[in-house]
This record gives sequence, structure tokens and C-alpha cells, in this order.
Amino acid sequence: MTSSEAATLVLVGPMGAGKSSIGKKVARELGVTFTDTDTVIVREHGQIPALFDERGEAHFRALERAAVVTALDGGGVVALGGGAVLDAATREDLSAHRVVLLTVAPEIVRARIGGKGRPLLNDGDPIVRWQRIYDERRAFYEQVADVTFDSSVGRISAIAAAIAEWARADGLTPGVSPDTVPEGSE
Repeated sequence: MTSSEAATLVLVGPMGAGKSSIGKKVARELGVTFTDTDTVIVREHGQIPALFDERGEAHFRALERAAVVTALDGGGVVALGGGAVLDAATREDLSAHRVVLLTVAPEIVRARIGGKGRPLLNDGDPIVRWQRIYDERRAFYEQVADVTFDSSVGRISAIAAAIAEWARADGLTPGVSPDTVPEGSE
């Protein structure tokens, strides 16, 4: 990361790992902004299931890539959609930021993903599909991650606090570039 870039703390992981819920709390703990790239896509382009149905996954991934670029440039805490790491350019971009991998056990994710309009889980048993997708993406998640937290157990507020503590201990203040740190605060 160059000295003029704002630090960004990025959350990656499979569907249902809690990236959005935990990310909001981490941002609050750190006193920075929070951006969820899926929320940005929905706000700007419509519901994700409709995008998949009407325009296809490739179109959605192009929208996702654009949302990721903008979010990373904005600093703060950013939650990426589960498939964002499939893009090689996104993985390269993540090397300039601190990345947290959130994992979750299949038996826990069942309650989290039910009835949420997740197009990639529509065919067959959603947990079987979720596990297959997670297995396909796991190497990418691990490649970009600086640290891993399991969201299967414990309260999300405790997980968020642990992530914020890790970020502070790692010297990361998301959204504040070294050039803009007030004198005397380093």
C-alpha cells in the first residue's frame, strides 16, 4: 500500500459467514465507514436474483468488480460478496489491503441462508450447493486472507470486537492514510 492510499479492512468468505453483520459492527468499533458491495449492487442495479435471471452471472460479476474497485478506493471496512474473489484483478487489488476471512460451519450456515434469495443455491439441497461453492472458492479466500475468524460460535459483537482488536494491533486504521493522521497520534 502506498502512503497516499487509505487503508481498507476487507471481509471475505462464503455466503452466510456474516460478512455484512460483522462488518457493520467492526466499522462501528473502529469509527469508520462500512460498505457492502452486494448492497451497492442492489442499490444501483436491482435485486441480485433478478440480475442473475435477466442478465446472467457474467453480467453480475462485472457489476461486482466495479463495486469492489469503488469500495476499496473508499477505505473503511468493506464486505465483499462471496464470489468476488473469483476475479483475478480483485485478488490482486486485495494484496494492498488487510483481509479478514470469515468462515462458518455448514451446520450453522443452514439457518443463515434460508429464504434469502441466493441464486447460486437454487438447484438442489442448498447446503450441498453451499459446501460445493465454498470448497471451490476456499483456496482463493485463503490466498487473499491475512487472518481468519470463525463466525460459527460466539456472538457477532464479540467476533467484531476481536477483528477490530486485530486490526488495531496490526497498526491498521481503516480509512485513514498515513498522510492524514493528525500529528501526535502515531
